[in-house]
Amino acid sequence: MTPSTPTNGRRRARKLLPIAAVLVLLVAIGGTGTGATGTDAPQPKRTILAKHDQSGVNGYEIVLGTAELPAGATIDWHIHHGDESGYVLAGNLVLRLKGQPDRALKAGDYFFNPAGVVHSLSAAPGSDGGTVVSTWIVAKGKPLAEPAS
Repeated sequence: MTPSTPTNGRRRARKLLPIAAVLVLLVAIGGTGTGATGTDAPQPKRTILAKHDQSGVNGYEIVLGTAELPAGATIDWHIHHGDESGYVLAGNLVLRLKGQPDRALKAGDYFFNPAGVVHSLSAAPGSDGGTVVSTWIVAKGKPLAEPAS
């Protein structure tokens, strides 16, 4: 072997170098295939403020919480194992219930989602988003929300 002739290992490394460079570049510019719906999208912030057993009703609890949705954020389709009663504290949002027209919500508006109804909540297009406070009466031991389609 002469010094100018690469070994099989170095030859293989030279062939893989362009592929590795492309992968590094894709990761660096965010080309992971997640697009606008991936982790780069604004995320809602949910905060549970209180949980209490419901008086006189075995197996249910009352949960109080907030959701802050910055511009462009969406809480995807989901259900609750109990009723949700909510109030918009600030901003502009869009409530979607499967099979019903979209409902624009603004500060001061009230909404109600019956148990098991598939729904989502988004910051209204072109708005700064919004904040809601909700109370759920849900089956104890079940998740507060479950994804749905």
